[in-house]
Amino acid sequence: MKIYTGMGDEGRTKLFGGEEVEKDHPRLQVYGTLDELNSYIGLILSGKPSASTRQRLLQIQRDIFRISAVLATPDPEKYGIKPAVSPDDIKRLEIWIDEMDAELEPLKNFILPGGSRESAGLHVARTVCRRAERYLATLIHAVGPLGEIQIYLNRLSDLLFVMARWENKSAGIQDVLWQNTLHSEK
Repeated sequence: MKIYTGMGDEGRTKLFGGEEVEKDHPRLQVYGTLDELNSYIGLILSGKPSASTRQRLLQIQRDIFRISAVLATPDPEKYGIKPAVSPDDIKRLEIWIDEMDAELEPLKNFILPGGSRESAGLHVARTVCRRAERYLATLIHAVGPLGEIQIYLNRLSDLLFVMARWENKSAGIQDVLWQNTLHSEK
């Protein structure tokens, strides 16, 4: 099988099931952004995240592939494709958030993204996840509800934030607090 088809030369592609759409179709915006997120996660995994972060990120990569497969299929039920995520998948993310957050200092300020390489990468992944959420909202407005995907992505961005803080703590690096300079001192 050839890797190139030439269809993209005209700015079009096929969804699973054969429907042709423009490359800026809302479905492609979402699952293309999820592909970007998955690639950032792969970049983080190429570094030295903690063992628990590594295990969790590998599971998240598998979840993202499932979600992308459903999003690339306008009629998943017709093809026997199961829902992308379940309430149990969301609960898993919430448990991970709670476990890591319990070991962190409570936040009273905004923090600046950065610290360790892994933490900085997780902050980038978080912002890409938030972009995928925004594109998903556009798609949902166009086609209707898409199961639990929106909830999953919302929890995932929260998890990536907590994971970034947790990786800094594990590396012995303090989060950098944002200092409000919007108001002048009198």
